[in-house]
Amino acid sequence: MQEQKLDKKLFSDRKALFSKLRNSIRSGSVLRAMERVPREAFVPTGERPMAYLDIPLAIGDGQTISQPYIVALITEALRLQPADRVLEVGAGSGYQAAVLAELVPEGRVVTVELVRSLAQRARDTLDDLDYKNIAVEDATETLGCPWRGPYDAIVVSAAAPSLSSALINQLAVGGRMVVPVGDRRQQELVCVLRTGEG
Repeated sequence: MQEQKLDKKLFSDRKALFSKLRNSIRSGSVLRAMERVPREAFVPTGERPMAYLDIPLAIGDGQTISQPYIVALITEALRLQPADRVLEVGAGSGYQAAVLAELVPEGRVVTVELVRSLAQRARDTLDDLDYKNIAVEDATETLGCPWRGPYDAIVVSAAAPSLSSALINQLAVGGRMVVPVGDRRQQELVCVLRTGEG
């Protein structure tokens, strides 16, 4: 009985969330991708009742899963094509990677995570959901994952104080990068287009 109540709540919250997102996100393909990804699978059991609220949620190890609106906004800004190669810096629970993978069925998503326990949980969840076009990498001293690049799109999940030339160099010519730049008090979402070599 408790499970049925939770399922009804999730269904109701999910419906309300996507109704809200349709008012601000123009890309139907981004909205459809997000609708196909079960956000509740990417949050701890205790957070599951709030999975479809438009808020970030704790996923452990001091990390959060991003607010759905932010995931949609960033994903829309990337303007993904079906065969794109995408790098995500900051895998977290794997949710953003799953959304990206839905949009690049002929491409590949590489997601890098510094916290090894989160990287393993992301791998397990993505495997359980049968995502074949996502590779979860443990972060190294090298920013990003240059040995799997170049990438058509890069998304950085956590704010950086400035743009990273190391990441820009992993973009293919014509590639796009979306990164929040700033500090805890103030951030702006910066979109980069690589127009040439160097």
